[in-house]
Amino acid sequence: MTTPVDIPIDPSLVDLYKDLHRHPELGFQEQRTVGVVVERLESAGFDVTTGVGRTGVVGILRNGDGPTIALRADMDALPVCEDTGLDYASTVTATDENGKTVPVAHACGHDLHTTCLLGAAAILASDTSGWSGTVVVIFQPAEELGAGAQAMVDDGLWDRFPKPDVVLGQHVSPLPAGKIAGHPGASYAGSDSLRVRLVGRGAHGSMPEASVDPIVLAAATVMRLQTVISREIPSTATAVLTVGSIHAGDAANVIPGEAEIQLNIRSYNETVRGKILDSVERIVRGEAAAAGAPEDPTITEIERFPVVTNDPDALGKTLSAFADWLGAANILDPGAGAGSEDVGILATSCDAPLSYWLLGGADPSLFTTGDMTDPALLKVPSNHSPHYAPVIDPTLDIGVRALVLAARAWLG
Repeated sequence: MTTPVDIPIDPSLVDLYKDLHRHPELGFQEQRTVGVVVERLESAGFDVTTGVGRTGVVGILRNGDGPTIALRADMDALPVCEDTGLDYASTVTATDENGKTVPVAHACGHDLHTTCLLGAAAILASDTSGWSGTVVVIFQPAEELGAGAQAMVDDGLWDRFPKPDVVLGQHVSPLPAGKIAGHPGASYAGSDSLRVRLVGRGAHGSMPEASVDPIVLAAATVMRLQTVISREIPSTATAVLTVGSIHAGDAANVIPGEAEIQLNIRSYNETVRGKILDSVERIVRGEAAAAGAPEDPTITEIERFPVVTNDPDALGKTLSAFADWLGAANILDPGAGAGSEDVGILATSCDAPLSYWLLGGADPSLFTTGDMTDPALLKVPSNHSPHYAPVIDPTLDIGVRALVLAARAWLG
């Protein structure tokens, strides 16, 4: 059996990555990406099923008796206009779920995730001498919508395919390339995104006394929401509330009839989450009542991500294998992050432990210490930025090898 350093990496993966980067697709629209994934998996000898959870792909590779592992990559992109200046940058647009034409870019690195898993799958299939068991590769749609993992589970993922003894995966991050990071326990925040509709009474801008101004109501609501975390949540709890969108009206001299606020909540346990949601509802309804709104406001859920919890033993086993390979100094603990992911659903839905880590993808020359205290972490483009794109070398190489090594740590 080859060691991680000796694993030959398919040179065509670079061109594959650039191709996927040029052709991003929104959640549940990943048809072209699915075609690429299926072709590669079938060529490697996997038994492939498409259409799992609408656009998800599952590949199965059996190699005798032994454990079953699941390796997951997400495939979808974001409605972001890429501004990286790369010669393989995306210029794609698409129609989103609301019927709006939007720019599309792989600003979160899911193209790299897909490429790395395809590379790892081919290696595991070509060298079966050092492992035995069953490999389940999951190419998941719509992670950015917080809906893809649940869609696959609802479509009978673990009824139709072997249930794993562990779920493994990685996410590229703005850490230096060559570093891998993982945190045991609650690792990534639960997330709730809400849309609030505030109804007022429209009027001419010269007659505000005839109105119930929804813009003033929205402004008061936004300011009051800022007190939820600072005044209602214990200082020992970690939580975030962000108002990311506010819209009302189209003319300077017209008071509109309604306003819309969109907000996002990040939390790490259900008690804190419940408290924040209750406070949001109280404040929204209270401000509407105080303004004399003619209709009650409405609060609707846009998306929800559960807390991602790494099993300490499972993550420890994986990171130990990485430390033996890369050296302990290159394995970091990032602490609990406020980002959100739906990968945990794949594990909790089949009662399997999760081992999920961050793959450094930024130019190492931009960093000084290279650890979690490095000031460059606040300066380099991060995921979801229009400027975000991981450096291909050595990120792609390490990402492929990490997945292979993690799989063999469980199957060896």
